[in-house]
Amino acid sequence: MEEKAGTTKTNESKVKFKSICVFCGSKAGYKSTFSEAALQLGKLLVERKIDLVYGGGSVGLMGLVSKTVFNGGCHVLGVIPKALMQREISGECIGEVKIVTSMHQRKSEMAKNADAFIALPGGYGTMEELLEMVTWSQLGIHEKPVGLLNVDGYYNNLLDLFDKGVEEGFIEVAARHIIVSADTAEELLKRLEVCKNNIIQYQ
Repeated sequence: MEEKAGTTKTNESKVKFKSICVFCGSKAGYKSTFSEAALQLGKLLVERKIDLVYGGGSVGLMGLVSKTVFNGGCHVLGVIPKALMQREISGECIGEVKIVTSMHQRKSEMAKNADAFIALPGGYGTMEELLEMVTWSQLGIHEKPVGLLNVDGYYNNLLDLFDKGVEEGFIEVAARHIIVSADTAEELLKRLEVCKNNIIQYQ
């Protein structure tokens, strides 16, 4: 009985995320709900003592999430290509900033330093980063949960496209379930924890 209890405790501790990579826009978007969701996610990371890995910018949703986590006392690692520093950093840098030479190196460093991934609303760059993590998961390059924070249905059409891919035979059903989505940060973190626990059980 003692060994079983110890095993359970070990599994529970593994479910805790030490750091999460957040992909999001360098713009705030037109709706206030996007900024509110970014702030909510940042506060939730602080409450759970989860460090942040992100794209290194200090503007838009990136700035809101990173400042909230940093001001809350958790570690913030921003990874940014040298070519984007002038565009995405306004004023002082937030937390630890790692400057890299390319977009590919940026994603590689972010993935290496995170236990899971969450995408907030964003543009082409956010979607490209999200889809690369999904692809890497499908190829077995990583076994980390991938989450989509679907604020105000922002990603509804993208999720419908994935379903269409399954329907037309381009995406496997199992691969479709790589992406975990939810409308709120709290619900998304819960689902990601369940997802990570399932990954651990099958290892």
